[in-house]
Amino acid sequence: MNEPNQTRAQQLIGDFAPKLVDLTDNVLFGDIWERPELSPRDRSLVTVASLVTSGSTDQLRGHLTRAKDNGLTETELKEAIIHLAFYAGWPKAMSAITVAKEIFAA
Repeated sequence: MNEPNQTRAQQLIGDFAPKLVDLTDNVLFGDIWERPELSPRDRSLVTVASLVTSGSTDQLRGHLTRAKDNGLTETELKEAIIHLAFYAGWPKAMSAITVAKEIFAA
């Protein structure tokens, strides 16, 4: 059962892959995301771009919300996806914009 104070990684895979949860929570989000050399806003834009270009729409869902929380607007995020259509490929951009539409409508 999911506890309210669990991280998203703990909720999704904590009982199945605890080491991956540890790396996600403590290294990725506990260290890398907290480094001062890039702002959270910039990290979110880079992350969203990477997820769009790799076609990782499952992870894109959470990161679009995080990007908005980190100061990116829906307009900026849509524009980034449109821009990436020409670099990442049309199908990846269409998949990403469909996810964005779902997330922004919620």
